[in-house]
Amino acid sequence: MVIEFRKHSGAGNDFIMIDNRTKTYNLSEQQIHALCRRQTGIGADGLILLESSSQAAFKMVYYNADGRLGSMCGNGGRCTVRFAWDLKLIGNNEKIMFEANDDTYEAQVVDEKKIVLKMQPPFDFIEHLSVEGYDCSFINTGSPHAVLFEDNIQEIDVCAIGKTIRHAYSHFKQGTNVNFVQMHTKESIRVRTFERGVEDETLACGTGVVAAAIVSHKLGKTQSNVLNVTVQSGDSLQVSFDEDFSNVFLAGPAFETFKGEINL
Repeated sequence: MVIEFRKHSGAGNDFIMIDNRTKTYNLSEQQIHALCRRQTGIGADGLILLESSSQAAFKMVYYNADGRLGSMCGNGGRCTVRFAWDLKLIGNNEKIMFEANDDTYEAQVVDEKKIVLKMQPPFDFIEHLSVEGYDCSFINTGSPHAVLFEDNIQEIDVCAIGKTIRHAYSHFKQGTNVNFVQMHTKESIRVRTFERGVEDETLACGTGVVAAAIVSHKLGKTQSNVLNVTVQSGDSLQVSFDEDFSNVFLAGPAFETFKGEINL
């Protein structure tokens, strides 16, 4: 089976994108995992199928790099919107709705360098948890996220600590993503993320960036409703929200890095 694909990056968070509006592809968990493996496959943090939707412009079906269906992926959503724009399914500055994980999301391609995604309101906020000896907060922004504040995140062993907290099932029934946050100014933060399903640090995580921004604001560490968040790739994402967090937006770059075919 020959599959045509494109590779997209959302601030360093990378995805295999496949146009599946004709329902041509029905990939197994093992096949998706093989495609996402960096050593022997295309290599990606996840795989996304763009499919038709009866209630929105299109549907995003997101799989983690382990081949399993994932929860909401913010950068994946922004990359899917960019993919739809590349396919000429949507136009410049056109606000559209797309379907993902039994929810609908509003998005807009502002220009080739800025894709804006409206997130679902966050929930399940827990201000303080002690998990395996680490102090953290928790919030769900479409995916579950633990948030830890550190003085210098470049000195943190993200993988070792991330794995420990990610698998703390006594606290997180389905596991969790883990974000390490460093305050920069009252309007900007830096974030590194250990991502569930990838089981490693990723260069960016959209729902993690949103989680870090909202928790920082809830704890009074930031003052602005618009935060610039620098991720491990060096790119910057912008998170904005109302005081009641009813309107949360994630904005930043998403673009195609290459395209090709693979014989699976």
